[in-house]
Amino acid sequence: MPQTLDELKQELKQELIKQLNLDEVLPPDFNENTPLFGEGLGLDSIDSLELVVLLDRNYGIKLKDPKEGRQIFQSIRTMAEYIHANRPQA
Repeated sequence: MPQTLDELKQELKQELIKQLNLDEVLPPDFNENTPLFGEGLGLDSIDSLELVVLLDRNYGIKLKDPKEGRQIFQSIRTMAEYIHANRPQA
């Protein structure tokens, strides 16, 4: 059964916390619309590379254009929507 968008958002919250060592953040505290960069979580360019690797490794999605990442990595919601729409079908 395909994963729902809400399930995917929860999974992404846990993955980002683990992948980016956000020890001070818990999934329930992580608003799906919080900006991942800048004023939100304050992620940087190294973190964005980690997110590209995460998309490839966990979801089979390869980003070819770094500018594409700016749109996708705005928030958990935008990431989940992109993965949901572009994930290769198993």
